[in-house]
Amino acid sequence: MQPPEQGFSNRRNFVRVAAGGIGLCYAAALGYPVYRYLESPIEKVQSLAVVSEVSLPEARKLPLGAALMFKFGSRPAMLIHHPDDQWVALIAVCTHLGCTVQYQGDKDRIYCACHGGVYNARTGGNVSGPPPKPLQRLEVKLTETTVVVSRLPKTA
Repeated sequence: MQPPEQGFSNRRNFVRVAAGGIGLCYAAALGYPVYRYLESPIEKVQSLAVVSEVSLPEARKLPLGAALMFKFGSRPAMLIHHPDDQWVALIAVCTHLGCTVQYQGDKDRIYCACHGGVYNARTGGNVSGPPPKPLQRLEVKLTETTVVVSRLPKTA
């Protein structure tokens, strides 16, 4: 038969280890969004610097009120053909935690399902929810056979 102190000590050690493990998981869950927020802006610019223009010939067939998802460099982007024949292109990455956003044509908005962020479908401006900044806009040029999407020229 074990002395009562030894059994109590084993349970105490188990509780300490379990509480420490839970604490580490909690710290990691809190630390990751902070890391993503503080991530170097240079890395973000480098991911876009490789590609400056994308040609989308299949986009000319895009019906009014529809959106096309495509890759702009290493990031997802969307091209929206609004019902009034206006074309808008945006980087489709939520500015809150980097989830991919989606166009909801029936509500004329861009929605992030991760945390309920809402953006204006014409400007990319953040309307409601946790996103701190608007979506990055891209320039759209129409030709006879294709739609060309490129980065906006830098303003001085």
